[in-house]
Amino acid sequence: MATSTSLAMSWEEWRKHDALALAGRVRAGEVTPKELSAQAMEAVARLDPVIEAVLGMYEDAVADPDRDGPSKTGRLYGVPMLLKDLGSGLAGRKQESGSRLFKDHVVNATDPLVANYLRAGLVPIGRSTTPEFGMTFDTTTDYLGRVKVTRNPWNPERTPGGSSGGSAAAVAAGVVPISMSSDGGGSTRIPAAFCGLVGLKATRGRVPRPLAQSEYISRISIDGVVTRTVRDTAAAYDYLTRTPNGGSFIPMGQPSVPYLSAIERDLGPLKIGLSTGAWGRATATDPEVAERVRTVAKLLDGLGHVVEEVDDRSICDWTALWSAYTIGWTGGRAQFAATAKERGFDPGRLESCLGPMVYRHYLAAERYDKFDIWKMMADNNTVTREFGRLMERFDLLLVPTVPIRVPKADGAYSLLRDEELDPWLDRLCDACRYTMPANETGLPGISLPAGLDRDGLPIGVQLYGNFCREDLLLQIAAQIERARPEWFGALPGLHVGTGSQGVMRN
Repeated sequence: MATSTSLAMSWEEWRKHDALALAGRVRAGEVTPKELSAQAMEAVARLDPVIEAVLGMYEDAVADPDRDGPSKTGRLYGVPMLLKDLGSGLAGRKQESGSRLFKDHVVNATDPLVANYLRAGLVPIGRSTTPEFGMTFDTTTDYLGRVKVTRNPWNPERTPGGSSGGSAAAVAAGVVPISMSSDGGGSTRIPAAFCGLVGLKATRGRVPRPLAQSEYISRISIDGVVTRTVRDTAAAYDYLTRTPNGGSFIPMGQPSVPYLSAIERDLGPLKIGLSTGAWGRATATDPEVAERVRTVAKLLDGLGHVVEEVDDRSICDWTALWSAYTIGWTGGRAQFAATAKERGFDPGRLESCLGPMVYRHYLAAERYDKFDIWKMMADNNTVTREFGRLMERFDLLLVPTVPIRVPKADGAYSLLRDEELDPWLDRLCDACRYTMPANETGLPGISLPAGLDRDGLPIGVQLYGNFCREDLLLQIAAQIERARPEWFGALPGLHVGTGSQGVMRN
């Protein structure tokens, strides 16, 4: 593979650097932020025609990485990243949420989370893809006039997950070492699992919401990052946890210990629950996924922790959990009518502004009334307290990230499918059975790579922690990373640091 003589690093050298390593070289004066952004832009040019993870580059920021004000004292100063095309945004930059309803929308004010990225010194250089309003884990859209399918660098026939699919595909392919994510049902953790990355969903309230939202308006969603290394995730969250005064309805204050320091500490024996059960769903977990979770359980046992099988029927009232989640998930789509008015569209013509499955969600919102909302909140109260009692019994809970192996891109979970909503939504909830409960209850969870399946595709495992114990999740993640570094260092078939760029693989 030829490397442009204008680039600061060879591609082999580039792939060996995580975000902290790149920032270290900037501090040492060995490379400049402009050189790093130029290298990432070249990586986009080489790989994005196949993986379709990037919606557009901020060419002015590539030319002048200080343009949007990244802090030169931030631990990650100079490191290029992508902003997800959904949720928290950067003033003056386009954000379309994967939808015709928001086509050409430009962000008016920088949201607190993006301000935190800048405080860390990160340099946003472009936008990553997302499915429409982040409503599935298959990152396929058609609002730009053609079907755009974001593909997994491990096998382009498969999805990288979603809704942070573009970010995960770009990080896995070596385009950037870190990228923005958000998680309302597993949208950080699922793409991390499918792409062999680290994805932390923090406790509700730990990370600031966009300016137009709050934890009351959107209790399930929280922003974050996807990375290749545990230490990059820890370093990022040391900045992401800053919430402006009055900017959170669940004020937590700063973590007691910096996460980057916490992962260097010795970890004493922990009591860890283990479950690969149905979690209230009708389908079984893929045997290969379940076996990999048990492999991690054996590893943790060998590291001195006590692992105990949990009967999932004892965890919570699953009927209440799935009722609460689906009422909120579907009923909240009634807001599209008001959004259409704000955007200057006729609410009576929403079908022309929304994709097929998103429009079906909007129609289905009519099923629910104020009494359903009351029931939803009562059920949320029940299951959150039940999970709270579970996490008093265990320090951590080990489960699959998803019960399935990596599915096809633009397949069964695509929002572009033409089918009735209920079977589609049942299929989605079945696949998200291990991630959605963290969003419903507000508990933190982290997905970690745990090797490859028989098809050479990543399998992720997930650990739940108690409320506000992101430090413990990062500590156990770092311990697993030290014990099995090959799980975290594997390269996909499509990677800028290998000779197989742009080659479709069956």
